[in-house]
Amino acid sequence: MLEIALIYLAAAIVAVPIAKRVGLGSVLGYLIAGILIGPYALGIVGDQTDVMHFAEFGVVMMLFLVGLELQPARLWKLRHSILGLGGLQVVLTAAAIFAFCYWVFTMHWQTALAIDLMLALSSTAIVLQSLEEKGWLKQEAGQNAFSVLLFQDIAIIPILALLPLLAFAPQSSSKDISDSIIASWPVWQQVGVSVAVIAGGKYVSAPLFRYIAQTHMREIFTIFALFLVVAIALVMQSIGLSPALGTFLAGVVLAESEFRHELEADIEPFKGLLLGLFFITVGASINFELLADEFTTVIALVALLIVVKACILFALAITFNISKKQRLLFALALAQGGEFAFVLLSVTTTLSILTPEQTSLVTLVVAVSMLVAPLLLMAYEQLQKRTSNSAPEFDKPEQISSAKHVIIAGYGRFGQIMGRLLHAQGYDITVLDHSPSQIELLRRFGNTVFYGDAARQELLEAAGAHTAQMLIVAIDDADKTLEIIKLAHKNYPQLKIVARAIDRRHAYQLLNLKVDAFNRETVDSAINLAVDALELLGNNKEDAQRAGKLFRDHDRAAVLQLAELWGDDASYGVAVRQRMEDLKQVLQQDKQAQSDLNTCDSGDCEDGLTELADRPKKPDDAHIE
Repeated sequence: MLEIALIYLAAAIVAVPIAKRVGLGSVLGYLIAGILIGPYALGIVGDQTDVMHFAEFGVVMMLFLVGLELQPARLWKLRHSILGLGGLQVVLTAAAIFAFCYWVFTMHWQTALAIDLMLALSSTAIVLQSLEEKGWLKQEAGQNAFSVLLFQDIAIIPILALLPLLAFAPQSSSKDISDSIIASWPVWQQVGVSVAVIAGGKYVSAPLFRYIAQTHMREIFTIFALFLVVAIALVMQSIGLSPALGTFLAGVVLAESEFRHELEADIEPFKGLLLGLFFITVGASINFELLADEFTTVIALVALLIVVKACILFALAITFNISKKQRLLFALALAQGGEFAFVLLSVTTTLSILTPEQTSLVTLVVAVSMLVAPLLLMAYEQLQKRTSNSAPEFDKPEQISSAKHVIIAGYGRFGQIMGRLLHAQGYDITVLDHSPSQIELLRRFGNTVFYGDAARQELLEAAGAHTAQMLIVAIDDADKTLEIIKLAHKNYPQLKIVARAIDRRHAYQLLNLKVDAFNRETVDSAINLAVDALELLGNNKEDAQRAGKLFRDHDRAAVLQLAELWGDDASYGVAVRQRMEDLKQVLQQDKQAQSDLNTCDSGDCEDGLTELADRPKKPDDAHIE
């Protein structure tokens, strides 16, 4: 056991960082690690079916964590996409695959039905992990993909109940897969018991959480978190529910618990470890001998599976009004086979619905499609980069209202604060932003925001740059900021330009472009918090505020001086060290002067006043932060 554990860990340590570095992503890295150590490559490990069943618990943990992020009210809002979009995806995909299996490949209808049900499902583990890793899970396509995956998890229950009915002969010796404690109860009672168990868990777990928390022992809380997930999965399985679905619903119930964040922190490492193990076992399960013998057939079937599912998903995306930019992502994300197919294949083998040859072929097709899935998302990502740079679907220039006073490029957390203040002072504002999700959110709250790239002159012109008084560049992309400023300087010299600086290096670049004013985005908040910290450490409020002001003034002057030396590493390093020593000396001298002022008699204060008078003055360029 220790040898196998060492092999798995070593494979992950070697393959995953390399895959991430070359842009393949962690999921593909784990799959490649499994391929390398599997029985058909280096042969370091043998058949890993049992390990895969254990590692599938990572999917259970992942859905529990996803549930913790979804409050019941938010889940209720997804009901239409879960039932409508998810239901249609499973039904239409299963029907299309059944038609191919029954009429094209002339299979028995029982075999064709079993295969289409398992191939209609997608990989929850790969889809959610890949979308989250790339930051797409909270986009429109990601949310709809999640809804479909959730319905697929729900569909596992009736599929498992249906499979014994497809057996060619009665299976007296095999256990009915749908058997459970409440299997003989009426459906409404089964549903009632399941809901009661999940909902009741919230009230049972709350006092237990508090009791465990009072021990102040982190490891006990971690043990209890694992116990909770395992117990929920076991209870759900015993009453006939999918463990993954049950733990997801339990996570939703606990989403409003005060212990939600502790649960997330404790479960996350185990989820990541088990998911990585699961992906490795999937890679190790790819039968390369069969793939070599049936290469053309397997590749054709994988391509057919992906194309059929992607076309159906794309059509559903159009039907359900998913935005144009998100339809392709939605279709490609769910176009592969899923891990639940392996579970269903083990059942169909027991029930003799599929022959051993058919089982091996379907297993290989599912595994290869899962291997291809991250590659499809990588291709989509590259396509998006090219299309977004060449022809973004921005608002047309004639749709953008011109500003009499101010144009703001970028209306995130930084731009919104500036915009609200200027608007409250009576200034007319035109806002340009290039984030579709941000545009949708802001318009939902009644803001007038236009989708556009301020680095395009025609959009700046449409926004009124020729008559506006000021351009505020508040985006979080340093290079794009410089591009916009250069464009504005060239074509609209009358514009005053105020910019958001990402860091000190960016501030030097803005100085070289001679913007009218800029502010490093974290400076003010950091100095203000440092002033609060000084007060908490026992300094009086006035002294703390004086120290903050001295630091701010000194730092402004330092930026002006160091900008001239940026690029000359040797001179810059010497100047930085000197400015640090100067700052320390200034603050210490001021502190001593204040102490002398507080303790001196009325006739003995001249030295203290002299020291105060000698401290560095505020630089002329006071608008530069």
